[in-house]
Amino acid sequence: MTATQLALTAVLDRLAAALPVVPVPAPTGAGTPSPTPLVIGLDVSLSCTGVASRGWAEAIRSGRRDGHERLAHQLHEMQSYYRHAELVVIEGPAFSRAMQRGHDELAAIRWMARHDLWKRGIPYAVVPPDNRTIYATGRARWAGETPAQVKGRVRDAVQQRYGVTCAGPGRYDQADALILAEMGLAHLGHPGAVLPPTHTRALGGVAWPERTDA
Repeated sequence: MTATQLALTAVLDRLAAALPVVPVPAPTGAGTPSPTPLVIGLDVSLSCTGVASRGWAEAIRSGRRDGHERLAHQLHEMQSYYRHAELVVIEGPAFSRAMQRGHDELAAIRWMARHDLWKRGIPYAVVPPDNRTIYATGRARWAGETPAQVKGRVRDAVQQRYGVTCAGPGRYDQADALILAEMGLAHLGHPGAVLPPTHTRALGGVAWPERTDA
């Protein structure tokens, strides 16, 4: 190497050393996890509706309201939670209770919520109650246990698996809503826990809306 080439190399080395170090941004693509979508779970009720998403669960109480005022209150409060949702998962009716008092009004509020979601263009799925219980506990029925005891199992699963404490008068409604939300997130490819096939089989019994992000 000539003296001129050596001098030029030295100049280039000094220039390179003086340049600022600019961090290289992380590549985007298949290896980058997508953000968790907003999925809302709803256990619709006239007196106490459970509403939840990942990491939280709450209850919408009707208080002393009844009739049209109660319907309007429940719908308005639900809207405040799901208006920006990418998917809403609603617990379906328990047909064994179809003739109980208030069934007509309960069916009304469920359909009011569904119709409002349809108007807003928010996709929703309706999950049979048994599927919700299976996803949480692995079974729909537990021999010798009352419905309240089984609901307690669902609440315990929410606490142990997802770290959400459901307490107070609406604790079972909150827990049911959280499981519904987690089912929706799992369907979209964002499971909150690794579950065995005894639990995940519940996802196959749900009529999920057609996905538009695929």
